[in-house]
Amino acid sequence: MLKKLIFISFCCAYLFSTTELHELIKLPLLIEHFAEHREQNKHITLWKFLYIHYSMGDVKDVDYDKDMKLPFKSHDNCVAGNSTIYVSLPEKLSIQKQVQFLEKKNFPTEVRSLPTSFLSNIWQPPRVS
Repeated sequence: MLKKLIFISFCCAYLFSTTELHELIKLPLLIEHFAEHREQNKHITLWKFLYIHYSMGDVKDVDYDKDMKLPFKSHDNCVAGNSTIYVSLPEKLSIQKQVQFLEKKNFPTEVRSLPTSFLSNIWQPPRVS
């Protein structure tokens, strides 16, 4: 029983630190904000509230600051910091470049691929000298 409890504790600690699961801690803010909207409009449903706050984008209205504190509205980038990139070149040269993220930026979502002539070198048979 103790091993199971320790295992669950480690799994929770891992998931809360490496995923967006820690956003669930903000659920009381969601309930409180829904209650505020309910006071202003008695006919608003939970689905309509969620649609307004999550499907319509980030509308800058009077309660924009409260809206951005809701769960899953912002990203903390829990895996960020310095990264080292190693690039191996055919002439046995290597380049090491330090990359440091100074500000939060959105990464492009379109797919960029390498030219097929570069990738086709992988599938060549070994050459005998």
